Amino acid sequence: MRMLDIILKKRHGKELTKEEINFWVKGYAAGHIPDYQVSALLMAIYFQGMTSSETADLTLAMAYSGDVVDLSSIPGVKVDKHSTGGVGDTTTLVVAPLVAACGVPVAKMSGRGLGHTGGTIDKLESIPGYNPFQSTQDFIRIVKDIGISLVGQTGDLVPADKMIYALRDVTGTVEQKSLIASSIMSKKIAAGADAIVLDVKTGSGAFMESVEDAFSLAEEMVNVGNLVGRRTTALVTDMSQPLGMAVGNALEVKEAIEILKGERTGALRDVSLILGAYMLYTAGRCSNIEQGKDMIQDALYSGKGADKLKELIHAQGGDQRVVDDPSLLPLADNVIAIKAEQDGYIYSIDARSVGEAAHLLGAGRSSKEDMIDHRVGIVLHKRTGETVRMGEPLADFYVTREELLDKAIDTFKRAVVIRQEPPEPKPLVYGVVTSEGVERYY
Repeated sequence: MRMLDIILKKRHGKELTKEEINFWVKGYAAGHIPDYQVSALLMAIYFQGMTSSETADLTLAMAYSGDVVDLSSIPGVKVDKHSTGGVGDTTTLVVAPLVAACGVPVAKMSGRGLGHTGGTIDKLESIPGYNPFQSTQDFIRIVKDIGISLVGQTGDLVPADKMIYALRDVTGTVEQKSLIASSIMSKKIAAGADAIVLDVKTGSGAFMESVEDAFSLAEEMVNVGNLVGRRTTALVTDMSQPLGMAVGNALEVKEAIEILKGERTGALRDVSLILGAYMLYTAGRCSNIEQGKDMIQDALYSGKGADKLKELIHAQGGDQRVVDDPSLLPLADNVIAIKAEQDGYIYSIDARSVGEAAHLLGAGRSSKEDMIDHRVGIVLHKRTGETVRMGEPLADFYVTREELLDKAIDTFKRAVVIRQEPPEPKPLVYGVVTSEGVERYY
C-alpha cells in the first residue's frame, strides 16, 4: 500500500477503505509518512469530502492511535458531555454534578482553553488545591467512589489527532466537517464513555457561526457516534452572546456555584438543565426528556448537585469550602465598572469580542504554553434585549495589571451595540439531533 495511491484516490473523489485509512493514520503517527503527503490528503478531503463510513473509520483510527480508557469496571452507563467551545460556557461545572447526583456516572476528560474560548481544566484549576491531572486508575476509582470525575486529557490520548489537527491548522483545512467530527469524537471514544451528549454552539462566539453549519456538524457527529457504538445526542445552542454572565476562570466557577446553590438563574442555568436532561435520557436513566428535566431540577432544588460538586472537589484534592464560601476563590481586588455611554436597548453583545477582552486581561492564552491569570475576567450586567441608561454599568472588569486595561476596554466596547430599537430574540436552543433525526425548535 502506498500513500501516493491513497492521495490520488481521494483526489478523484473515491471512498477510502478502512485499511487505507488505518494505514495513513498509523503511518503518520509513527513518523513513517511525511507531513507533505498528509497535507496533500487533507486538502483532497477538504474538497472531496468523506462518506459516513470513512468518517467513522477515521474516528476509530485516531481514537485507537494511543491510550484508550476502559471504564467497564464502573457499574452503569457512563455519560460524557462535550461543547464545541464558547464564551462564558460553564455548563460542565453545573450539569456534571447534577447528572451524577441523579445516579448516572460522569467520567469526563476536558481540555484547556485557547484563544477566546475558555477551558474546563483552567476553570477547575482556579479552585484552590484541585488536581485535574489524575492517573487513569485514580480517575476510575473516583468515578466508582462518588459517581463523577473531571480530569484533563492525558498526553497519550489520541496522539494521531493532535498531529493531524496541528497540520490542519497550518494547511487551511480546519473547517472540513468530517475532519472536525472525527477529531471531536475520537477524543470522546478514547475517553471511554458509553453515552455522549454534544453541545454544538452557533453564533459569533462559536466555531460554526451559522445555524445550518452547526446542525450539519451535529448530524455528522451523531452519525459517527452511533456508527461506532456510542449512544450520541447533539443539541445546537446559541453562542451569539456569552452564555453566562461571567467570563474568566474563577469568576465562572463562582457563577456555577451560585447556580447550583439556587442563587442565580439565567441562560447558563437553563441550557445546563436541558443538557442534563438529555444526558440522563441518552444514558437511559429516564424514559423521556420531560422526566429527565424533572430529575435534573430536583437535583438542583434539593441541593444534591451542590453537594456532589463538594464531593468532586474534595476527591481531587481541592478546598470544598469554596462551594459554601466562593470568596475563597482567587479573584482580583481591583474591580472597574464599564458604563454605558448612551440610553437604549442592548442590541448585541459579540461573544467572541467579549472573550477576547477577557483574554487581553490575562484570562486566556494564545498558545498552549502561555500562563493564565485565574483572578481576572469580566462580569456582565446586561444581556441582549435589555434596556440600559447612560452611565449604568454594562460590566465589571476584574483586573490585576492595569497596563492591559485600555485595549481590553476598547475591545469590549466594540462588542456591545446599543440601539434605540430592541433586537429580534434568539432561542437558547435551536434544536436537537438524535439517531432518529433532527428536531428544530425555530
